[in-house]
Amino acid sequence: MRILVVTIVHHPEDARILHREIAALREHGHRIVYAAPFAARETSPRPYVEGVDLPRAAGRDRRAALRAARTLLAERGPQADVVLLHDPELLLALPGTLRRWRRAGHVPVTVWDVHEDTAAALVMKRWLPRPLRPPLRMVVRAAERVAERHLRLLLAEDAYQRRFRRTHPVVGNLATVPPEPPEAPGDDRAVYLGHLSQARGALELIETARLLAPDIRVEVIGAADPDMRGPLTEADREGILRWHGYLPNDRALALLSGSLAGLSLLRDQPNYRHSRPTKAVEYMAHGVPVVTTPTPLAAELVERYGCGLVVPYEDPVTAARAVRHLRADRQMRRRAAARGWEAALADLNWADRATEFVMYLESWVKEATADAAPANRSTSPAGTAPAGTRPGPRS
Repeated sequence: MRILVVTIVHHPEDARILHREIAALREHGHRIVYAAPFAARETSPRPYVEGVDLPRAAGRDRRAALRAARTLLAERGPQADVVLLHDPELLLALPGTLRRWRRAGHVPVTVWDVHEDTAAALVMKRWLPRPLRPPLRMVVRAAERVAERHLRLLLAEDAYQRRFRRTHPVVGNLATVPPEPPEAPGDDRAVYLGHLSQARGALELIETARLLAPDIRVEVIGAADPDMRGPLTEADREGILRWHGYLPNDRALALLSGSLAGLSLLRDQPNYRHSRPTKAVEYMAHGVPVVTTPTPLAAELVERYGCGLVVPYEDPVTAARAVRHLRADRQMRRRAAARGWEAALADLNWADRATEFVMYLESWVKEATADAAPANRSTSPAGTAPAGTRPGPRS
């Protein structure tokens, strides 16, 4: 299949998009055009995809990114069998685009990969004025209902099902788990992997690192919101922590093994109550004990598998105490690390779901082809399809 993958929000090296979904599609022989904000993120397309640069949607003004995405979809959509969208913002580019596709004679199977609870996430957008948040939540819910009628949906969490009227397949935020047991956890460094913002506990992370220094080093891997870059840079300069900034997924994961603990200090936000932190799964996959705040799905992982410790929200003192407890109890941290890796290998392994993800897309294209065939026969002389036409999906 020819597949057009589009994001204007996520980093082009996003683990779910590039290292899992695109990798799985390529392994099955499909051809990828990957449109993403490469220049804005100061990175280049991988040589195995056809890269298309788009502006990045950030802050209040997202019009340039949406215009560029709309133009791209109108031009490249008719050349694709599948268009795979990764941002709710891209739904705004579809109404006029769908009409242009129909005029072009081919409507590709269009899939929205639902990564988050978009309406719940609005309360965390610091650039969005508070009075606008409730009406925008209503607009988002309405847009989701429209999308459900016209697109195929893939969900990253089971809990997202309740937002929609029909049942949709779930392709969870899993990890690529090393098949062999990873390095045993050490006793001199903790790690954080992921984006950094106030809602994700960046301030608590800095204070936890301050309480652990200098005998336990905290290594922080990830890009940061603008208001967090100053505090992180200062903490790095003072030797409180080591902030690596954003690293490609493969380089970031290489820093996990051997860590004393993996930190996930999310605050109590609506968007996090239905989502499993990918970082917690990555820690487990690489044999790192998890120290997490009690977001429901993260706490459930730790309690079910015995792979770490749960600490209260916005409580750096207790978080630091938990890390020190793991350091003092060698048997406990090794047991937590082993249990986490075993659980990730058995239950949270992307390798077990990659083919299923690809089969969803393949089956939708086959179904669209079968649905279009009768229509083509009814409008073509002697039951043959017009030259140059290709089938589109059911609405």
